[in-house]
Amino acid sequence: MTYGPRWGRIPRMGRPTRRRATRMRMVLCSLAGVLLLVGAAAAYTWHRLSGNISSVELGSLLTPEASATSDLNILVVGSDSRAGKNAARAGGGEDAGRSDTTLLLHVYGGRKKAALVSIPRDTIVNRPACTAASGQNVPGRERVMFNAVYEMGGAPCTVAAVEALSGGLRINHYVEVGFNGFAELMDALGGTDITLVKPIDDKQSGVHLRAGKHHLNGQQCLDLVRTRHGVGNGSDLGRIQLQHQFLTAVIGKMAGQDLLTDPVRLFAVADAATKSLTTDSSLAHVDTLASLVYSMKGLGAKDVQMVTLPAQLEQGDEDRLVPDAARGRMLWAALEADRPVPEGALTGTASEPNGIGQVVTPG
Repeated sequence: MTYGPRWGRIPRMGRPTRRRATRMRMVLCSLAGVLLLVGAAAAYTWHRLSGNISSVELGSLLTPEASATSDLNILVVGSDSRAGKNAARAGGGEDAGRSDTTLLLHVYGGRKKAALVSIPRDTIVNRPACTAASGQNVPGRERVMFNAVYEMGGAPCTVAAVEALSGGLRINHYVEVGFNGFAELMDALGGTDITLVKPIDDKQSGVHLRAGKHHLNGQQCLDLVRTRHGVGNGSDLGRIQLQHQFLTAVIGKMAGQDLLTDPVRLFAVADAATKSLTTDSSLAHVDTLASLVYSMKGLGAKDVQMVTLPAQLEQGDEDRLVPDAARGRMLWAALEADRPVPEGALTGTASEPNGIGQVVTPG
């Protein structure tokens, strides 16, 4: 030990004192413990989220993605099954197990823009021969309602029918959500604010909303996107256009949120989202699903073109639609070439955009 002129003893440099060494060991042990706890929590969270996702094997029906920025086709199906909690959400009824809503999401190369194509459930299509999820062979049949394809063969036959309808457009991924899953996801997102330009009064679905601003919870969001008798002429086309307006409002809301800054809410949304989904087997892992979602994070409401399959009313039956072959070829050719859907594919049909006028706007 040496002494300075003013400060007294000056500790010699070199090995730390026993007290300092003990303190350092305690700090390091505490840090290691924290890291272990964080790592264990992260591993548990990752395992739990992955375990939430149900999957269906579609094998060669799907074409793998070319790259993380290539164009992409995702078939999204909303099932009207009343199984489990879905019955309470849908107001009971038989377990019909048909496709209530079918959307083909085409994300353009670069993943900065997208087109969302709704396929009306009342469309008359030819069902190709397919193998159902149960392994049963389902024979081909002409002139069946599109939503009945899912009832006969589930996800595999629905994918086959859409690829046949589109003239061979290849689908990369499949995502399915039920009534309860949709409602719980919307609740996890905090519901949504909308403004109704026109009132909706649907006695059959029980949706009675005045014109003006509303905050909707999950169940109310589900009721709104399922109503059809309170908009337009009560057809599925009016319901689809209402869904497009609702989705535009929701996408706009989500684009303005940064869930990464709120870990608790992020987990709640991720937990609800993964519980609500049935995906193809290649997406049934949280890391793969998260990577796909992250690749599209820049998409805002203005970047998504909402369209409906070009169709005409069935002659003699205005409750049924038949695909407009010429305009349909324009639509599918544009998506196959990764180009925007031309205006000519959307006009002059029963499914022409804005046929019911603006109903829903962001709140």
